[in-house]
Amino acid sequence: MDIKNNILETIGNTPLVRVNRLCADFPCTVAIKLETFNPGNSTKDRMAVKMVEDAEKAGLLKPGYTIVEGTSGNTGMGLAIVAAVKGYKCIFTTTDKQSKEKIDALKAFGAEVIVCPTDVEPDDPRSYYSVSTRLAQEIPNAWKANQYDNPSNAQAHYETTGPEIWRQTDGKITHLVAGVGTGGTICGAGRYLKEQNPAIKVLGIDTYGSVFKKYKETGIFDKNEIYPYITEGIGEDFLPANVDFDIIDHFEKVTDKDAALMTREIARQEGIFAGNSSGAVMAGLRQMKHMFKKGDLVVAIFHDHGIRYLAKMFNDDWMRERGFLEKPPLRARDLVKSHWDKPLITVQPHQSIAEAILLMKKFGISQIPVKEGPNFPGSVSDAVLLQGLVDGRFTKDSPVAEVMQEPFPIVSEQESLENIASYFRQGHQAVLVRFLSGAYHIITKEDIIGSLCA
Repeated sequence: MDIKNNILETIGNTPLVRVNRLCADFPCTVAIKLETFNPGNSTKDRMAVKMVEDAEKAGLLKPGYTIVEGTSGNTGMGLAIVAAVKGYKCIFTTTDKQSKEKIDALKAFGAEVIVCPTDVEPDDPRSYYSVSTRLAQEIPNAWKANQYDNPSNAQAHYETTGPEIWRQTDGKITHLVAGVGTGGTICGAGRYLKEQNPAIKVLGIDTYGSVFKKYKETGIFDKNEIYPYITEGIGEDFLPANVDFDIIDHFEKVTDKDAALMTREIARQEGIFAGNSSGAVMAGLRQMKHMFKKGDLVVAIFHDHGIRYLAKMFNDDWMRERGFLEKPPLRARDLVKSHWDKPLITVQPHQSIAEAILLMKKFGISQIPVKEGPNFPGSVSDAVLLQGLVDGRFTKDSPVAEVMQEPFPIVSEQESLENIASYFRQGHQAVLVRFLSGAYHIITKEDIIGSLCA
């Protein structure tokens, strides 16, 4: 029988999957190392268990101790899983740019999460680096994992990720591509692979707002390169000890927008539900297409899972707010959003004018469609009713059927704003929209104005 003793024994041995549609125009083979298959859905599981076990061997972490760490979410998840199995407490600090799903996932494992501001220097006492260091010093029996400088981080990938890739490619890999954050994944795996074949190129994905690329190319740590960015999990505003610039041959910067859009395309084109840093890796890969030739075997690492970005990169409203997606043209369904949950107010032909007026007063409306069975044979408006009562052409007891006007035009929920507006230009006071569910709603001039000004 093949029964694992605990969840930690399932870490590693993740699959290598060929990229088809997104790299169809490449002259070489591109494969993805899918780290989302780890139990915590990220590559960070590997180094989390390694850091904890090495700390235990060194006597730095003992039963009853508390694990403290600053994390963008995935390292915290890995540490939380290890802590759950081994019985440690966890306190994590993170930044306010991290997705809510990441924070909620950490809490699900019993961890305490402290959210710190993103837009501060690393040595600022409010930064998530500084807060985690202070907590580790203040809390009795606390151990800080320190993923950025802890050599166990890169060593975990030297011992597992690198050998797996070498074995899975029969030693034919020519390029390794991965995002660079702490540096553990790319430098640990890259060091192992270069030891097997020094000709292998290691390509790091960076983001705008990070210092890595310029430092690699010039040796200058330029603070002017640093500014807030959206992409999660890669790039830094300092130089972690685990980033070995001698192992990484080239850094490729990717914009927040390109990373976010590609995150969505990976799911749609390849059926792989990956996270934001994976989008940056794929976008960077495409930018570097000219660097690959026929016969190359490029392996890229997808770091984490898309489930942690549902409220961000996979949310259309979030993407539009940041200018990553254009606003789609308004349709009929968009114009009734403010009242789509309310029933359509109608009046029947046999009802009296007085009843129609009462409905208008009660709901604060100026026109009502006349409904008879499944049909809408006409409409009534307060202006016509008022004029008719004043002229004496009918009384308040007259039936609606005697005074109703032409029916409102009926459109589908997909009807464009332009076509709907044309009905108002023709003199109609309202338009009815029919939903696929069979429900009807009314569109007024106020609905159009409200939607355009939203």
